[in-house]
Amino acid sequence: MYYVPYAYHPYPYYSNVPMYNYVRGMQPVYWAYPGEVEYAEQYRYWQSLDEARRIELKDYGRQPFVVNIEEATKQNSTFRTALWTGSNLQVTLMSIDVGGDIGLEVHPDVDQFLRIEEGQGIVQMGDSKDSLTFQERVYDDYAIMVPAGKWHNVTNTGDKTLKLYTIYAPPEHPFGTVHRTKAEAMAAEE
Repeated sequence: MYYVPYAYHPYPYYSNVPMYNYVRGMQPVYWAYPGEVEYAEQYRYWQSLDEARRIELKDYGRQPFVVNIEEATKQNSTFRTALWTGSNLQVTLMSIDVGGDIGLEVHPDVDQFLRIEEGQGIVQMGDSKDSLTFQERVYDDYAIMVPAGKWHNVTNTGDKTLKLYTIYAPPEHPFGTVHRTKAEAMAAEE
């Protein structure tokens, strides 16, 4: 603890001096009130993703399931992994390499939701594969809604892997789907 001259401190955490927390990648934490200590400890817990807290990425479908979707998405290194497949909904995690894309596709009877957790890219949509009239840049925390019957593609335009998850309603892929690469996914769809 630091000595602060001419100050009366009935509780040790009331001083506004740096108390360093040496967790990888974190900056010093300044605790002004006792309640902030618990918050800082909780924050440190969520920032560290060690082996003890890593989620096993597999299909947990048709069972009640709760997950930190951001951590699971960032942890995923496969092109596509089904995380939860139910009767009316499917959640899959995707990892798109630099310069790669999900591939131009259409789902005639499936609405799709995509959320970018890490990276940047371009989303394109249109009524036919030769007429993609809609185009937007997407970044961390952006959501993309694809209506059934729309041709669409997402391309990674950044300098790091694009991490996203997608929700299909109804499910698009078989229970337990894992495609390690885009080539593997294309072969499975044929």
